[in-house]
Amino acid sequence: MQELDLLEEVKKSIGLGENNYHDQTILRYIAEVKQYLLDGGCSPKVVNSYSSSGLIARGVLDLWTPTGAADFSPYFKSRAIQLALKDDEDVQTE
Repeated sequence: MQELDLLEEVKKSIGLGENNYHDQTILRYIAEVKQYLLDGGCSPKVVNSYSSSGLIARGVLDLWTPTGAADFSPYFKSRAIQLALKDDEDVQTE
């Protein structure tokens, strides 16, 4: 999934829609979430697939906190483990 397409999907998922004001912050969080997934054992093919866009959006929302006490939710962590175990052949591309 292309970076700008993923950005738009994440913005829709977290309720920002067409708002472009926070794009740079969201892109930074997307990169952080993707690196977390890669470091956790997810293959690049899985991380960059359409099937990961919802989880990436959840991760961005978990990090998006005004208090500075960001942490990934239990759902995010459980789903990340599932994706780390996912076979590259089972990846949804669209």
